[in-house]
Amino acid sequence: MIVARLAPATAALWLLVSSTAYPSGFTIEQVLGAPFASDIVAAPAASEFAWVSDARGRSNVWLAAASQAAGFTARALTHYAVDDGLAIEDLAFVPHHDALLFVRGGDPDYPDKPAPNPAQITAGVVQTVYLVDFRGREPVKLGEGHAPVASPDGNRILYLHEGKIFSVAPRRGAKPEQLFNTRGKVDSVRFSPDGTRLAFVCNRGDHSFVGVYTFAEQALRWVDASFSLDLEPRWSPDGTRLAFLRLPWRHAEVGLIPHRTGDPWSIRVANLTDQSVTEAYRAPRGAGSVFHALSSDAQLMWSGTQLVFPAENDGWLHFYSVPASGGEARLLTPGRFEIEYAAASPDGSSIVYSTNAEDIDRRHLWRLRTADGTLEQLTRGTGIETQPAVLGDGVSIAFLRADARIPAHAALLEPGKAPVDLMAEGLPADFPAAALVVPESIDLPKRAGIASHAELFVPPSATPGERHPAVVFMHGGPIRQMLAGWHYMDYYSNAYAFNQYLASRGYLVLALNYRAGIGYGLDFREADGIGAAGASEYNDLLAAADYLRERADVDPARIGLWGGSYGGYMTALGLARNSDLFKAGVDLHGVHDWHHWTLATERDNVPLYGLDAPAAVIATALAASPISSIATWRSPVLLIQGDDDHNVAFSESVRLVEALRHQGVDYSELVLPDEIHGFLRHASWLRAYAATAAFLDGKLARGASP
Repeated sequence: MIVARLAPATAALWLLVSSTAYPSGFTIEQVLGAPFASDIVAAPAASEFAWVSDARGRSNVWLAAASQAAGFTARALTHYAVDDGLAIEDLAFVPHHDALLFVRGGDPDYPDKPAPNPAQITAGVVQTVYLVDFRGREPVKLGEGHAPVASPDGNRILYLHEGKIFSVAPRRGAKPEQLFNTRGKVDSVRFSPDGTRLAFVCNRGDHSFVGVYTFAEQALRWVDASFSLDLEPRWSPDGTRLAFLRLPWRHAEVGLIPHRTGDPWSIRVANLTDQSVTEAYRAPRGAGSVFHALSSDAQLMWSGTQLVFPAENDGWLHFYSVPASGGEARLLTPGRFEIEYAAASPDGSSIVYSTNAEDIDRRHLWRLRTADGTLEQLTRGTGIETQPAVLGDGVSIAFLRADARIPAHAALLEPGKAPVDLMAEGLPADFPAAALVVPESIDLPKRAGIASHAELFVPPSATPGERHPAVVFMHGGPIRQMLAGWHYMDYYSNAYAFNQYLASRGYLVLALNYRAGIGYGLDFREADGIGAAGASEYNDLLAAADYLRERADVDPARIGLWGGSYGGYMTALGLARNSDLFKAGVDLHGVHDWHHWTLATERDNVPLYGLDAPAAVIATALAASPISSIATWRSPVLLIQGDDDHNVAFSESVRLVEALRHQGVDYSELVLPDEIHGFLRHASWLRAYAATAAFLDGKLARGASP
């Protein structure tokens, strides 16, 4: 058993950095070697919190608990020791049982797909729900599935498998049983406060219902069924009412396009005693009419008789409140910033949230007192604090923390005390924390009506007059934002590490926050003509190229590109349209043909526009695709993709390779059998980044072949 004490934040980070030994350079293995924390959750009525720690592909569950003698201590509850691609997620506490639920295996983004097997485990892989007690004994297998939730008394565990709900007792040998049968796929399962009923969502393709199941009567009924998408059921504190979102169904379209306005969404409140339903809120037309969710699980939060919810009515994602009985909505968090993650206290009297308020390229924690709207900043400085989880006392907060040199790890903030970091596993002795550069946040010149943003990594060994090769990195999503430090998502934490590695090798790296990304408001995220509607974000890549070419420390003949997913799309678009500017690129699982991407994809069993799209829409989508500019593609490219990718069809790269081959373009390839979109194995990231570094060195290093 590994046990660690919490240490003061500043002192802990300084000791970790100053005690790290490393040579003048560092390897990809070293900079990717630190544990990465995620999925932090708090016990609903106790002083414990838990998280997942991934150390070089070995994912395990960690628990921090308060003790009278030693304050908070942390220990590992599981001890998986192999980089086998079996990720851990869906942590949940079991009330009154000193135990945690977790899920191991599967694709986190597509839990109902067959479980991926990138380590080629010959017995196969199934996504499995486990129970582990606080003593860290061998986890108990409860059943095949995901999204486990415990009843308020802790005596019943529900989980989902292939769109159905299963019930099982929290003990070894218990037999799962399907709770009920219905058409469609069930998700968003919520127990009523007294545990006698269950609210859930049943997705039926172009519509979804909120349902309520009563355990004693084994009865099922639908709440206010409609032609819309009803989502996010939330019980009132007394269990008599159920609030939920109603989003109007929208005809699908070819690829990603902007949605600043649309048919307004609403909040409905059902009184389960007299069967009445009230529309508590309807979004205004214009800004805020299209619902944009927080990154948290919860979008609706009860605070007494008020409902708190996110909306973009002023062009930024903020909290609003409205009486559950209906009335005027009140803006609670005004300003030019966005809210991302949020967690309510157990009694609903306050909400802790992460935001880029007053520090647009970082995240800090704030508290909202819902009764009077008081706002309090809880953290500040050069760190990144996010994904808060409020402990059972209602005031202590567990969260994830990082900065420019230390990756995301668990931390704790107690009333009247400074934040403390929980670095239970520590950093590897050869982790190059002190050798990492602090990225500089910059604003690029306005182009096509919008000024984009970037994080600049300057080589630490730069000397006056020296011209460096440069690389533009583009994130995926595209609703993401690269920060002035280690990212809180594992995919982009790895990307940040690799950008640091490139800087250590003499590259000037520009991590571009192009339009269509988050952090800079509704008009930036939903800019005119983005994606399949015209690729207007390409203007931001050209602005980045202009910025780099004007720098005295950049060799304009050695500028390259790299990115994954939507960043792969941007990389391919840059090489296809402007091989004169971009001399090489690495495209990880990018989209290359918006129309083909649409035909190969379904959303919730509903086909996208496809061949039914208007001719002008298809023509615009094709023109915005890299495949349409293949005739001017000259620069070499490295294509990387796993062939079990559920986000971007593998055929996107197959078809691009065919076109490049016919065009005579120099391309290299790295295919990772059975890997998914966000690689599950640490070994896969090492292979991909080693290949990327070797390719960029070969094409952009001084004296490399053109």
